[in-house]
Amino acid sequence: MQLFIDGNWQDGSLQKTKKVENPATGESVAQVAQAETEDTTRAIEAAQTAFPRWRELELQSRVELLHRVAHLLEEKADKLAKIMTIEQGKPLAEAKSEILTGAENFRFNAEEARRIYGETIPAPNKHVYIVKKEPIGVVAAITPWNFPMGMATRKLAPALAAGNTVILKPSSETPLSALALFEIFEEAGFPRGVVNLLLGNSSEIGKALTASDIVRKLTFTGSTAVGQKLYQESGETLKKISLELGGHAPFIVFSDANLESAADGLVAAKFRNNGQVCVSPNRIFVAKEIEQEFTKLVLERVRNLQVGNGLREGVNVGPLIREDAIHKINRQLKDAAEKGADILIGGERLLDGEGNEKGNFYAPTVLTGVTEQMRIFHEETFGPVIPIISFVSDDEVVKLANDSEFGLASYFYTESLERVEEISNALEYGMVGVNDIAISHPETPFGGVKHSGFGRENGHFGIEEYLNVKFVALKYRT
Repeated sequence: MQLFIDGNWQDGSLQKTKKVENPATGESVAQVAQAETEDTTRAIEAAQTAFPRWRELELQSRVELLHRVAHLLEEKADKLAKIMTIEQGKPLAEAKSEILTGAENFRFNAEEARRIYGETIPAPNKHVYIVKKEPIGVVAAITPWNFPMGMATRKLAPALAAGNTVILKPSSETPLSALALFEIFEEAGFPRGVVNLLLGNSSEIGKALTASDIVRKLTFTGSTAVGQKLYQESGETLKKISLELGGHAPFIVFSDANLESAADGLVAAKFRNNGQVCVSPNRIFVAKEIEQEFTKLVLERVRNLQVGNGLREGVNVGPLIREDAIHKINRQLKDAAEKGADILIGGERLLDGEGNEKGNFYAPTVLTGVTEQMRIFHEETFGPVIPIISFVSDDEVVKLANDSEFGLASYFYTESLERVEEISNALEYGMVGVNDIAISHPETPFGGVKHSGFGRENGHFGIEEYLNVKFVALKYRT
């Protein structure tokens, strides 16, 4: 499987390849080409050459191309979902939902392209002050493995809608979804050089992208450590940058909450993609007086989860992406147990139900008695673990919830309107779900504060990340 540069499928300059493994079986499922610095340079040049033609393309034609991508994503959703499950592990139903969300990303941004409004500012007599919004130019997008289609469409759709040309560097662990997306771009009829795909070493390709003065915008989703490095490297060329980084989401259940609804929400949010989600609840704060009742409800739901290969019917929790994810969970649980936490269910690696020992499966886990002295309180788990922490007062839980360098997503359940207002204001996070876990939509802003990054995706906020503002001062009579 090849790179896509300047409208052509091609091997990397050094003819290197890398295998892609199915995390449910450990089997090699594909060999993909690897780009070198020379290939990255060619992709940048192709995007630069294509930019003037793409930005000047009739808006209606650009909108039609984006709608065509949305239609093709929907039409091929079942096939694309299977590809994603094989390379990433998530159950087919989750994978298909991600594909359809990708289609909505393109559909929404196709229409948002019609709403890139400028302004006319009141000016002195014989003058006109005009504000225009223009595409930035060449955009580089680096995306992670946990949502291989969702993250790519969330970045590319607004960038293309705004009139930019793009270079996508997906995760080396899940390149097959990106390859399938670029086959759709080709089928849709995108002009040469408008969309370019690089596969290969993230550090090498990333350095070439950040060092280029031609690349005027970099958008990245991934770890805080890598985001900080890209931010530093991009400083040399002063490019516009947006970063969606790590999370450590609090999930607060107040004593007046609808406990059935809160338990449903927690289990759905925590075990979606096996907890490998930047907005996944990581610290579960439960009011002391309802802790036992709520924990019982959670355990009932966790016992009904079925772990296994995402291609199998009835499976709702797939494998972790890599072996080292299991080691990280074990380290956190060992530390918590040694410091007094009780593991109520799970806490061990699993076979996949078919005797396969190579799959990265882990039992859904619940533990109680978690305190601030434990690693799991401060470290993002990125796995199927629910750590329950009791609290007594609103002030206490807000302080505990905000005790993190991250500030991406947060959640709380309550029936009190007063508490809704006070707690949503007090939480130091870019997004707050109140009695709801659905916080990501094509229409609404997505992003965080503190070490979770900056910039916003989705909604009109998202497309504005790919625009420059130009002021024109016109004096029409001397």
